[in-house]
Amino acid sequence: MPLDPQARMLLDQMQSMGTPPLHTMSVPEARQLMESMNVLIGAGEEVEHVEDREVPGPAGPIPARLYRPAGHGPLPLLVYFHGGGWVLGGLASHDNVCRSLVNGAGCAVLAIDYRLAPEHRFPAAVDDCYEATVWAAANAAALGCDPKRIAVGGDSAGGNLATVISQIARDRGIPALRFQLLVYPATDAGYDTASYRENATGYFLELEGMRWFYDHYLDGVADRSDPRASPLRARDLHGLPPALVITAEFDPLRDEGEAYAGRLREAGVPVTLHRYDGMIHGFFSMGPLLDQGKRAVAEAVAALRAAFR
Repeated sequence: MPLDPQARMLLDQMQSMGTPPLHTMSVPEARQLMESMNVLIGAGEEVEHVEDREVPGPAGPIPARLYRPAGHGPLPLLVYFHGGGWVLGGLASHDNVCRSLVNGAGCAVLAIDYRLAPEHRFPAAVDDCYEATVWAAANAAALGCDPKRIAVGGDSAGGNLATVISQIARDRGIPALRFQLLVYPATDAGYDTASYRENATGYFLELEGMRWFYDHYLDGVADRSDPRASPLRARDLHGLPPALVITAEFDPLRDEGEAYAGRLREAGVPVTLHRYDGMIHGFFSMGPLLDQGKRAVAEAVAALRAAFR
């Protein structure tokens, strides 16, 4: 499929702004760029209740944001981990997506502002996200949520973290998770897939950009084979929660996300895989700009509703 015209227009707009390649930027410059993208995407939907709070973490309190839709009774809960290559992003960068998921799925969302690299390298993000998920399950009733209906989800680096937290929760026996929402997840720090070669440059996320992210996140080559960094390399995927895996055609991470879906299916885990043709990395959080982003969010909403029933 050709590149989607709306994605082409967005890429042309970014090029006209003279945005330098990510791998040439300092971390502060890259973070500032992501903040400017938030302005471009615009404000999200109105939600009945939004509350900034802190949850206990392994190295101190973790900032979090709780979203709740209108209604009463214990709600299902999605614990959401933002993208940004473990280096960028936070509560503001994915506020738009969280609001859409809350209103569409009728669930609460707890967004986790985990520690970022390079200030806090691997496995700090993993440790924060797992502890936050355990806390959310243990305190679900106090949040107005149902401890038996908890899911994890995230996009890109956040999708990576959702896969890893699902594996750790299975191995440790807590918490029980109902579902995992994996949006173009990074599942292997190898850079050796066809999608990396085909989409190395020109489609928003680039090969050298991913090298930049991993170089800031991981301490060395040995970390790349750790399943907590490369969950595709886990030996056993049996017993994991059902999953929706969303990928994009013009995305370096396409093949590793689809390979992870294949491994889940081989392990007997119910999984739905949907590749969005013509799309680029990041489209899920660009719903206000990209029609296929809206459709992907609607698919995620439907999957969450079905999983929580």
